[in-house]
Amino acid sequence: MTTVLIIDDERPIRSSLRDILEYEDYKVLDVDNGTDALEILKKEKIDLVLCDIKMNKMDGMEVLSTSKTFSDTPFIMISGHGTIETAVEAARKGAFDFLEKPLDLNRLLITVRNALEKGSLVKETKVLKKKVSKTKEILGESDGITLIKDTIDKVAPTDARVLVTGANGAGKELVARWLHEKSERSSAPLIEVNCAAIPSELIESELFGHEKGSFTSAVKQRIGKFEQASGGTLFLDEIGDMSLSAQAKVLRALQEHKITRVGGDKEISVNVRVIAATNKDLLREIEEGNFRMDLYHRLSVILIHVPPLNERKGDIPIIARAFCEEICGEYSMPVKEFTSDAMKALQALPWTGNIRELRNMVERLIILSGKNITAKEVESFANPSQPNSKSRKMVDLDAFESIAEYQQHAESLYLNFQLGKYNGRKDLVAQAVGLSTQELDSKLKLHKLEQ
Repeated sequence: MTTVLIIDDERPIRSSLRDILEYEDYKVLDVDNGTDALEILKKEKIDLVLCDIKMNKMDGMEVLSTSKTFSDTPFIMISGHGTIETAVEAARKGAFDFLEKPLDLNRLLITVRNALEKGSLVKETKVLKKKVSKTKEILGESDGITLIKDTIDKVAPTDARVLVTGANGAGKELVARWLHEKSERSSAPLIEVNCAAIPSELIESELFGHEKGSFTSAVKQRIGKFEQASGGTLFLDEIGDMSLSAQAKVLRALQEHKITRVGGDKEISVNVRVIAATNKDLLREIEEGNFRMDLYHRLSVILIHVPPLNERKGDIPIIARAFCEEICGEYSMPVKEFTSDAMKALQALPWTGNIRELRNMVERLIILSGKNITAKEVESFANPSQPNSKSRKMVDLDAFESIAEYQQHAESLYLNFQLGKYNGRKDLVAQAVGLSTQELDSKLKLHKLEQ
């Protein structure tokens, strides 16, 4: 039943409104002051509020303003001293409508009906937005994830720049999305740029735009990501891969809140909050001359580190079950259950690909397993290309005629593992194994691992 709350310090007014609304089959609550009304709004499900403006303990406008900080319940303001200025102020503070005393019965009922319809639409819109939103929940209860959630709640409402660090697939993009969703810029766009995916000669055009004719393929003017994100948030993913020349221009944009398109001379003001992410150690990149120290300090007002899945294996059951429900829903099939042994088997695996790898594994298990997912199926299907220690065959040492031959075999296995760990990124593999890119290419060719 629809519930209406009446706030008025005159008993006859409250009684009259109660009789009218109850006759129309509304459930009615009434109070004579704003303080009690706010407590009811916090505890009860109220669909509509009729609120007098001139009251003794708390002014109706104050009740309206305070309620909007925690509730979307529509307000209809009522006053016996109505003026245009009062009506405008009520609307500015979020009131649905303004009615003058003495109240006209027909107008009152029409306004109540319209306000309730609007309130219902607002609720439906919120539900739909939540359903279609790309922003999934940050799953987990480990200390690292709890700290991230607390930090997001504190930092998101500000315009502070944030640097998110962590391994590939750990969830850096999700952290950036929640920083935007919980900010005052959430109604404006979140523009994402993958700095590693854009060639160095095009990154400046991508970020700042270009004027027609500024280079050979610039057949028309282009608006860059900074301008597209103005009023909202710009997420610079893999910023450690950005060229030094682009870094200098990004630094200027952060300092002066102005950009200049490639090939142009006009300064354009931009109002952008920047969130950056990287899987690299930027302090090491600074030492090697690959990243600007002044840009690092501009970006790292707040640092958030997303721990790899191997450091929070206690979260795997929560994440795996959530993925299972989501994927089974997508495939329109009954939700499958993990046995306790299956969960233990999942937790025992080496999660080099982090959350992204876990989701792929869960999807594979859902497709290939029976009604319940067992430990045997985890060992058989979870990652056939990298079997765990239980299913790995022992190396036949008699097959090697010399130490050099065995070393070649071990080197091949090691390089293959590193390629899988870094998703085929040769620059990262070379750095991890202590080789130059040319030396790595030679060894990959030798072991036939080029692909």
